[in-house]
Amino acid sequence: MSRLPMLQLWMATVVLSTGVAFVPGVAADSVQTFTGSVSIPAVYAAGDAAACGGAPLAPVASYEGLIVAANLLKGNYQGPNYLGIPSVVFTVPPLAAVGLSECEASEQNLKFRVQKDMTSTWYSSRRVAETYSGYKVLVEEGTDRILGAHILGSETGEVINLFALAIRSGMRATDLKHIIFAYPTSGSNMTRML
Repeated sequence: MSRLPMLQLWMATVVLSTGVAFVPGVAADSVQTFTGSVSIPAVYAAGDAAACGGAPLAPVASYEGLIVAANLLKGNYQGPNYLGIPSVVFTVPPLAAVGLSECEASEQNLKFRVQKDMTSTWYSSRRVAETYSGYKVLVEEGTDRILGAHILGSETGEVINLFALAIRSGMRATDLKHIIFAYPTSGSNMTRML
């Protein structure tokens, strides 16, 4: 449940992304590039109180909070970068994603190849008796950039972080294919996923 009504933002006439003053139960304040309020420049927002495009995840809120603090102390100089933020659904087996989905990449008219497979026969799945596991990785043609990764299976939460690092740092799929990982680990499967 949102704690925004407790802030009584309507008293300061904080304008929401809907263009109206804050009303309890309505969306959070829209923010400009530096996570400051559009309607009141001295007000900054992060996490659930900000409508700045980040995923509603605790690590994203912490990241936005660091940006707000830096901008308050040093002036507006830093904006958030939401590229390559992973998310995991901790089900059995876990499901994780980072970057673009196939649909999002198509909507952006990107040319890409899709690498996908079931991995339940791979040793990393068999050794933990994982009967349902698989992946889908999108790699941009021409640049060899990893656009997105989607993984189902054990240790998915760890492997998706490696893909997030690759996406965020602009690593090419070819570069990742040539990394020698410790084996047998789920991370070592990355080379087969590309």
